[in-house]
Amino acid sequence: MAVKTKGLADGNLSEELKKVLSSVASKWGDVIDFNKLKVIHLSGAMTNEVYRITWPTMDDDVVRNVLLRIYGEGVDVFFDREEEIRTFDCISKHEHGPRLLGQFTEGRVEEFIHAKTLSASDLRDPETSALIAAKLREFHTLKMPGSRTVILWDRMRNWISKATNLCSKECAKEFRLDTLVDEIDLLEKDLQQNPQDVVFCHNDLQYGNIMIDEKTRSITIIDYEYASYNPAAYDLANHFCEMAANYHSETPHILDYNIYPGLEERERFVCSYLSSTGHEPSETEVKRLVNDVEKYTLANHLFWGLWGIISAHVNNIDFDYMEYARQRFEQYWLRKPQLLPLATKAVPADVEDGSADLT
Repeated sequence: MAVKTKGLADGNLSEELKKVLSSVASKWGDVIDFNKLKVIHLSGAMTNEVYRITWPTMDDDVVRNVLLRIYGEGVDVFFDREEEIRTFDCISKHEHGPRLLGQFTEGRVEEFIHAKTLSASDLRDPETSALIAAKLREFHTLKMPGSRTVILWDRMRNWISKATNLCSKECAKEFRLDTLVDEIDLLEKDLQQNPQDVVFCHNDLQYGNIMIDEKTRSITIIDYEYASYNPAAYDLANHFCEMAANYHSETPHILDYNIYPGLEERERFVCSYLSSTGHEPSETEVKRLVNDVEKYTLANHLFWGLWGIISAHVNNIDFDYMEYARQRFEQYWLRKPQLLPLATKAVPADVEDGSADLT
């Protein structure tokens, strides 16, 4: 049984993980034969390594499945792991995701959700998109413990400091890290001029974190490492930006903003989001939120651009984080003149003209 992941480099499960799996199995009345254990790597994760573990039971018709999450090296720089686990457990108790089954030093074991993980193309299906919008609105109503303060801006300021410490001088110059504090201040000031609905946001709404039960058509949102209170518009902006990605292609780090959702598609999603509680939104309400969401794509590009720079220095997952960051920053500078024309200063000379018309 070969397992390609840190902590299991010799191809065998650690004794600590075996104890956790044995404990989980015993609660179900199983006895694990580790020679019959199957470990299947699940691709597409960029923060952790994720695996499906299965084992047979005495009942020939029953095969157990759990999800094994091995924490990525250095990713604690992005969030507090203990807080993330508390969030995971709380969301689970709200019946919004998988249950936490066990923990060990390098990761945890979770309930395996028997549902289909969405693909990049699934996000563009109008029916599926409406289901995602409704589920996201429901997720946003979760009452989570802790402060309801928006953490987006301070988190990014903190990441600038970390990115600067990790980067070479050439890297810092290329990404204009010395200007980003001013950019974040500018964004925060501009975007807070309009009242914002602050909710518990997922903040990482890529297709791999959304599952669907193909029989019941119910949606489950998973993976809450980056979850926190933020403006709802930021979460929608994140989801729209993720439509430019396909993390299961031969070049998973390449983003195609030519397929960023057009105005009609964005309005349809926002309308589904607002109407999911039974309230029929006015055209003005839809357009206002659509406009707010577009502005928050700028914050989203900075957030994930900084994440990419830091990840390139701390994470060993096979993904070109630096090129990913480069594309996110490029989009920021390209879109800023269109979305914040009064606040826009000189666009960097190395950014080419000719961005796609995303309006």
